Amino acid sequence: MNVVAGNGSAPVALVTGAAQRLGAEICRSLHARGYRIIIHYRHSHVAAEELRDELNSLRDDSAVILAADMNSLTELKNLAAKAISQWQRLDVLINNASGFYPTPVVSADENDWDALFNSNLKGPFFLSQAVAPALKASTGCIVNLVDIYAQKPLSGFPIYSMAKAGVAMMTQSLALELAPDVRVNGVSPGAILWPEEETDYSIKEKQHLKQRVPLQRQGDATDIAQTVTFLVADAPYITGQIIAVDGGRSVST
Repeated sequence: MNVVAGNGSAPVALVTGAAQRLGAEICRSLHARGYRIIIHYRHSHVAAEELRDELNSLRDDSAVILAADMNSLTELKNLAAKAISQWQRLDVLINNASGFYPTPVVSADENDWDALFNSNLKGPFFLSQAVAPALKASTGCIVNLVDIYAQKPLSGFPIYSMAKAGVAMMTQSLALELAPDVRVNGVSPGAILWPEEETDYSIKEKQHLKQRVPLQRQGDATDIAQTVTFLVADAPYITGQIIAVDGGRSVST
């Protein structure tokens, strides 16, 4: 369902971690369907500005940027308030921001635990709580970016895997708690984008992961963005569900 409305009445989507990679592609996809976009970022100010300008060049006054640290409840509450006041409404929250790095059991510490649980689970939960009244008023929705490793842990990443498992349960719990006014769903990416630090995965490791994907290829950011957009714009009777976009990886041995 494309949004057919003047820009002043167009629905508004807040996308966290939106300046680059998956978040930026989600912004582009929703924007193309008529949504006004609030681009959240933490450190990527230049990239956020470039994305904002790109979207505004396509449609005037259709994108803004807001900075916040997902580890700070004070900043999250401020982000929610600013997002809602920007256009006096909020229709969609995409919880995309995420921390990701290895934490082997032999060396993981409390700082790792806090960093990964805060960015992946605590921040999205309290941001969802803060914007829930606005989403109820607009009969809106939340889409959480989960991970296929929420179901089958990634070796060497136990804290990240546990945090994402929490996001999966948060998706189902919020779908129950916020019904019937707000739908809550999730998308679980598989092999879509490699970590920005190329040293995290060798060429051999990348090839091995691809071989375990039944479709025998890596996915693209647009695969995730299109699925998120489907759940936002074209799935009014779907809630509490998590769609794996992984080329079949989650069902392979």
